[in-house]
Amino acid sequence: MSHNPNEKTFLAGDIGGTKTNIGLFTPGKKRPRLKTMRTYSSRDAKGLEIILEHFIKKHAAFPAGAAFGIAGPVVSGRSRTTNLPWVVSETRIRNHFGWKHVRLLNDLAATAVSVPFLGRNQTCSLNQARGKKQGNIGVVAPGTGLGEALLVFQDHHYVPVSSEGGHVDFAPKTEEEVSLWRYLHGQFGHVSVERVLSGQGLVNIYRWLKSLGRYEEPAWLKERMATTDPAQAITETALGNGLPLCRQVLEHFVSILGAVCGNLALTAMTTGGIYLGGGIPPKILPALKEDLFLKAFTRKGRFQGFLEKIPVRVILDSRAALLGAAISAEEMAH
Repeated sequence: MSHNPNEKTFLAGDIGGTKTNIGLFTPGKKRPRLKTMRTYSSRDAKGLEIILEHFIKKHAAFPAGAAFGIAGPVVSGRSRTTNLPWVVSETRIRNHFGWKHVRLLNDLAATAVSVPFLGRNQTCSLNQARGKKQGNIGVVAPGTGLGEALLVFQDHHYVPVSSEGGHVDFAPKTEEEVSLWRYLHGQFGHVSVERVLSGQGLVNIYRWLKSLGRYEEPAWLKERMATTDPAQAITETALGNGLPLCRQVLEHFVSILGAVCGNLALTAMTTGGIYLGGGIPPKILPALKEDLFLKAFTRKGRFQGFLEKIPVRVILDSRAALLGAAISAEEMAH
């Protein structure tokens, strides 16, 4: 697919440990409009430049701005990806392709940028609270890992603030969660929240519950977990036939996720709302809609009333990070 050389375009990327989405956008009325997108296997490529060369050659694009959300910390325009052997640099991309405007940002910061531009059908509300206009917004995203980011309103616009909040300490709040912490501490030493709230986190909770000897593991489930994505097998079984072992895994996951979201809401005073991103929340939406999540979110002692007024929404659009990167590219070009 070729494009009119006189048409202004913006290049955006969502770079994950498993896959990389690259999209070409044009200006729209309220937000950039996606013209074309391609998904690449991250692990099959030696670096981002290889993927971009293929995309640019195929679509004959010379963007006015390019921005990439990347799964890892970005410091001074450079990132060493967390789950890939890549080093990505704004300067190197700029020099390699001759583009004037290039920006790297954390993938959760890119997701956060998209939040004010998401339509009603792109999110699902978990409570009836309404956010304060221009209030801080928090994003918590469990998927392959766990990401957290903020949007802070400053000088008449939102500013994304990236973090590595997924690697803070897991703080158990019940005796059972203390048992989980002890199990994980024996496995890993430092127990981060990501050890619990991620795809692998679901598996870690599953193994802990198995070690207690309270639940039976059917042979068919054991085989399914060995031959498919084990986290997906756990959640689908929990939501499907309600197998007690998998159901307990999901309940612990949801409760801990609620508590972590409540912690971020208090830390950053996110009166504009908490948004759940990442690949897992849309897949476990029925469980998130139950009381367990919101009870854990608001159970903060004297601040329960404060938290009950904060809206919590699930981001349903899997391309939110890509959209956020496109918005950043357009802003930079202007």
